[in-house]
Amino acid sequence: MKNRIWIGIAVLVVVAMGFGTKVVDGNEATAAAAQKFDPATYGTTEFPKIQAALEERAAPAAELAAALKKDKAAAEKQYGVPSSTGAEMATSFTGTVGKIDGGIATVDVEGLPSGLVVRVQVGPAINGTDLRDSTGTITFGQFTNQIEYQDAASALNEEMKKQVLAPLGDAKELTGQKLTVVGVFPLINPNGWLVTPAKASKG
Repeated sequence: MKNRIWIGIAVLVVVAMGFGTKVVDGNEATAAAAQKFDPATYGTTEFPKIQAALEERAAPAAELAAALKKDKAAAEKQYGVPSSTGAEMATSFTGTVGKIDGGIATVDVEGLPSGLVVRVQVGPAINGTDLRDSTGTITFGQFTNQIEYQDAASALNEEMKKQVLAPLGDAKELTGQKLTVVGVFPLINPNGWLVTPAKASKG
C-alpha cells in the first residue's frame, strides 16, 4: 500500500513539473539571442544617425563662442543637450592643426575670442561618452545595465574612429594642416573645448 502511495506522489510531481516547464522552440531561442546587446552592430547602425543629427544642429564655432560669452546659460539652452557631464554642445569649424599630444590636437580657429582653446580628439584612443550623449535620444533605460550603456558609448567611439579618423591617416602628420570638423564637446570650461569629432576632413 505504501509503495502505491509513493508511486502516486511521484507521478503527481512529474506531471506538475511538466506544467511548470516551458519548452522553447528554435524561433524563440533565436529571438532571445537576437536581443542580446552587440556593441559592434550598435556602433555601425547608430553612429550614422548621431553624425547626421550633429551635422544638422552644429553651430559655427565663432557663433557659439560669442553666444557663450554673452550669456552662458542662454547659450546652453539654445545650443546644448543636457547630460551628466554638462551640456553637450555641437559645433563646426575649420582651423589649422597645431600641437598634438596624447591623441589630442590643438586647432587654431580664426574668429574665436582670445583665450579660447579648441582641441580635438584624433586618437588612437577616444575617451568619453560625448557621442552617446550628444543628441539626448540615447538613455540608460534603453539598456539592460550600466555595462551595456557604457559599451554603447565605446562602440560609437570605435565606429567614429573607423569612419572619420582612419581616412585622415596618421594623426601625427596632421600638424600644420587645415582640418574641418563637425563635433561635440561637454561644456565644462567655456574657454577650453575638447571636441569629439563626428565628421572631419583635411583641407
